[in-house]
Amino acid sequence: MLVAERYRLGASLGRGGMGEVWRATDEVLGRSVAVKLLLGDESDSAAAARFRLEAQTAARLSHPHVVAVFDFGSWDNRFYLVMELVEGQSLAQELTEAGTLTPERVAQIAAQAAAGLAAAHRQGIVHRDIKPGNLMSDTAGTVKIGDFGIARFVDDPASALTTAGQIVGTSLYLAPERALGNPASAASDVYSLGCVLYQLLTGEPPFRAESATITLHHHIDKAPVPPREKGVRLPHAFENYLLDLLAKQPEDRPTAQQVADWFDSGAWRGHAEPLPAPVAYDGPYGTGAGAPHAAAEDGPATTYRLPQAGDRTPQSGY
Repeated sequence: MLVAERYRLGASLGRGGMGEVWRATDEVLGRSVAVKLLLGDESDSAAAARFRLEAQTAARLSHPHVVAVFDFGSWDNRFYLVMELVEGQSLAQELTEAGTLTPERVAQIAAQAAAGLAAAHRQGIVHRDIKPGNLMSDTAGTVKIGDFGIARFVDDPASALTTAGQIVGTSLYLAPERALGNPASAASDVYSLGCVLYQLLTGEPPFRAESATITLHHHIDKAPVPPREKGVRLPHAFENYLLDLLAKQPEDRPTAQQVADWFDSGAWRGHAEPLPAPVAYDGPYGTGAGAPHAAAEDGPATTYRLPQAGDRTPQSGY
């Protein structure tokens, strides 16, 4: 299939909530690219607006750790987006294959993903959906941020594409302030990145419950179990800094640039002390250590009802 008389589609690379991504060849420039086709047609105004926002947002960025956008247009009553082809896999796929990643690899991912986020934040862009599936790793291990489909321009609140009383994102990685209905900020992205790094080290996100609503409450009022208490051999410096990324208050988190610089400096290495004996974790935001048995998946960004002031905070029972 030839899209816009230029992009010849090959194999399908995946399908998401808004579109399907294909490996393709740009027959004008003779290079391999990825083409994302909007599911449905242009008449779906909400999906089209979101798709256009992704193109406009990514086009504002030029950074080695952000997937580049080359072209955007309409063809056969469908929008298409032409992007850099990342030869590799998502961190979600890498995690599925490996179970957990080494501290060295996670530190590399942290530095690169944070550098990409810092570049977006300098342009006034908040990603709002950082998760393993949106972080691509090429064959050399270089990490690139993709899927700016629900990004928000800080100076353009209308670009958030939300409705009153609702939030858009993925519950496993959503910052506490967003779970409470407050606007996304650069600090929200840092929290989400912290959730991803935690999952890469331990094999599971810091909070995972039988429903998205309970997961949101956990982000708000539970402290994450330190990874070392889950058996991860990790320097204290790394663990302490990771928990700073997961601070409940946005102002207590480092900036994305600070995260990139810290991991780049090698400060995370410290030295790995013997693991502590397993204990029941009793954090300042609630009692309990493990995650509930039923998993909420790293799926597409979803709209949730906000926890209300009168709601009774769900208890995990562990």
